[in-house]
Amino acid sequence: MVMISEESLVGGALVEQMVIRNLPDGTKAALRARAASRGRSVEAEVRQIVADALASDPVTLVDLLAVPDDGLDFEPERLGLRARDAEL
Repeated sequence: MVMISEESLVGGALVEQMVIRNLPDGTKAALRARAASRGRSVEAEVRQIVADALASDPVTLVDLLAVPDDGLDFEPERLGLRARDAEL
């Protein structure tokens, strides 16, 4: 289960957070080791993994609009979204 919250303030700025439950055994230890080998915190390593995954398969505004409305707001310009040609 992944829980996303936009309610946290850090240094006066609104930040998004995720909580990931039910990770497979050993995942946390593997992340800790990977982060240490790269001189990062576990949190920074997870942020980089997510950023790299999204960069390799960019999300477009069309993709976001296709997701059912769950009441969350998003900021397309903050996400660096771009238009794509229609696939006909």
